[in-house]
Amino acid sequence: MSIPRNEHPNPQFKRENTVCLNGEWEFEFDFGNSRPSGEMAAKEAFERKITVPFCPESELSGIGYKDFIPAVWYRRKIEISEAELGGNVFLHFGAVDYLTRVYVNGELAGVHEGGYTSFKFNITSLLKAGENTVMVNAVDDTRSPLQATGKQSPELYSSGCLYTRTTGIWQTVWLEFTPENYIESFRIYPDAANGAVTVSVNVHGAGELAINASYEGKPMGSFKKQARGEVSSEIKLAETYLWEVGNGRLYDLELTFGEDKVSSYFGLRDLAIDGLKFLINGKSVFQRLVLDQGFYPDGIYTAPTKEALKKDVELSMAAGFNGARLHEKVFEPLFLYYCDKAGYLAWGEYPNWGVDHSDPKVTDAYAREWTEALERDFNHPSIVGWCPFNETWNYEGRNQRNQLLETIYKITKAYDKTRPCIDTSGNYHVITDIYDTHDYEQRVDVFTERYDGFAEGGELYDPVNAQRDVHYEGTPIFVSEYGGIRWSVANTDKTAWGYGNDPKTPEEYIERYRGLTNALLKNEKMFGFCYTQLYDVEQEQNGIYTYEREEKFDPAIFKEINTAKAAIED
Repeated sequence: MSIPRNEHPNPQFKRENTVCLNGEWEFEFDFGNSRPSGEMAAKEAFERKITVPFCPESELSGIGYKDFIPAVWYRRKIEISEAELGGNVFLHFGAVDYLTRVYVNGELAGVHEGGYTSFKFNITSLLKAGENTVMVNAVDDTRSPLQATGKQSPELYSSGCLYTRTTGIWQTVWLEFTPENYIESFRIYPDAANGAVTVSVNVHGAGELAINASYEGKPMGSFKKQARGEVSSEIKLAETYLWEVGNGRLYDLELTFGEDKVSSYFGLRDLAIDGLKFLINGKSVFQRLVLDQGFYPDGIYTAPTKEALKKDVELSMAAGFNGARLHEKVFEPLFLYYCDKAGYLAWGEYPNWGVDHSDPKVTDAYAREWTEALERDFNHPSIVGWCPFNETWNYEGRNQRNQLLETIYKITKAYDKTRPCIDTSGNYHVITDIYDTHDYEQRVDVFTERYDGFAEGGELYDPVNAQRDVHYEGTPIFVSEYGGIRWSVANTDKTAWGYGNDPKTPEEYIERYRGLTNALLKNEKMFGFCYTQLYDVEQEQNGIYTYEREEKFDPAIFKEINTAKAAIED
């Protein structure tokens, strides 16, 4: 039986000495969230089998249970050799929703809170040569006001723009073997203007650290240093190959620390803001973005194959988009790898819906997982900005500058000074590098007049922020959600949800898309747009592709509109 999703899940931090643990695990529901770990460890057999890394709500898991699941248990055997115990053994999880406890041979190995970021535990001391047992308990209270759930529905059934829930393991699980001294982490700082890259590395132990950069197999530069703790150095590159939109030219990196070896890559690109312009490598780039929510009919949060991840990038580019808002979800690293390779822009977001933004207790849990996302994805050249919040509708705080949004914005900027940060997309802006709005007006004449007036010196249309007396003050700006035109494949599905009234014909649909998009393309004050959305998700049928990624219209039509003269990079 083949192992699903058995590729290495993170090409930016890859060791060869790994074992994928996807595939069949024992599985059991815990509807009362009451089963003690000792009882579960001693149980002769669990009630079900599940296919990891697919969540139990999905069809690919082999279960397909769609109701609320307060807690679940997983268990499987692993074989460890005597030689493998000579160094460190790390147990990695791509993501588990939400509160995770991991046991090895009945002993607690570690706890992780958060449903979207990767984590690992050093389980060496809990292992023995031969057969070992790994057990995972995941608790998932999607109706808790302190738990971020993104677009997971708080009701029994999906409705509107909320969809089927995800519980438990939903990304790859793997073992990783390292020597006693090993590379813990590293940050990559590209310097396109000077044809150089700086690599800052954290190591465990002491020894010689060597880093070699290459491009398509040709050596580009290197350095060696004695290292303990953190060490950094600049590599002056022999040849310059810029990472650009549509051209993801990637350099390879090889990091060696004693007996440990890690492979990675980077893109040589600089980001900057110049007035109302967003610059990549000193050039103004119009960002033709699309909303991508990362859902799949058979896997829900989890793509069935790596090819499905790559296909979403290809489908978007075929329709003339050059990037995406990765919406209300922290996407898996392999998706970002395909963005990196394609020269496809991405805005990294966090699934903030589901939390009560006015509750002061949210800050702790939010900051913890958001910084984990920043840490994991910092090195991806495709990520050109961060957006930790989207539409904070239930934010009831009055003095917002002393509360959650400002705190997370400042944490983001302290952690990453190389990228802009949008404090909260759509509303309510508090302190932000970029001002964005959401506008689902479907009348082309009204939409056009609205943004023509702004281009000519009028007030920006933004009633949501205006009601809090927050107004646009001259930062770079774009409409980061618009359109959402509903269109079922046969245009007869009365249960379909979308924005505004349905177009009556395909021609009317295209003309509405053209009119709304052109209003933003021609606006000299805008540095981009983001259309809602790339593909349908369950009942929300306003994608330009179906949920199964089939064409509703010829993608060349959208490409012609999106890449019109006003959209071409300066």
